[in-house]
Amino acid sequence: MAKFSYRMQNILNIKWKLENQAKAAYGVAQKRYQEQQDKLSQMVLRRNRYEKELKSLMEGSLDMRSIKEAKDAVDSMKVLIRRQMMEVHKAELELEAARKALSDVMQERKMHEKLKGKAFEEFKKELLYEEGKEIDGLVSYTYNAK
Repeated sequence: MAKFSYRMQNILNIKWKLENQAKAAYGVAQKRYQEQQDKLSQMVLRRNRYEKELKSLMEGSLDMRSIKEAKDAVDSMKVLIRRQMMEVHKAELELEAARKALSDVMQERKMHEKLKGKAFEEFKKELLYEEGKEIDGLVSYTYNAK
């Protein structure tokens, strides 16, 4: 019996490897994005604590030095938060680029798998045709032999 051999199997194998690499890159980008998001949320929490501390220092007896230090801490956290927001945005862009690359590679792999499926269907048709010819040959030989 004939064996099906897809002539572009090596290309399909490369597409599988590329897809696995793109999945890994997407995972790394997603992890980096999540880490940046976590850093941002930690900074916001820290800023909120500094703001509460500043508010509590403003109540009761006023210690101007402590108030100034607390206000400076809040201001510096605001600057750090803005920088971190830019890092989050950059990580988000990288994540989107990795997602698009993964999507493109998956489309190419699926296209090659469809081509392989069509080639297999064509192979099965040819096999049926050849079997039909052999059966016709046997039947006509048996009929002519009698």
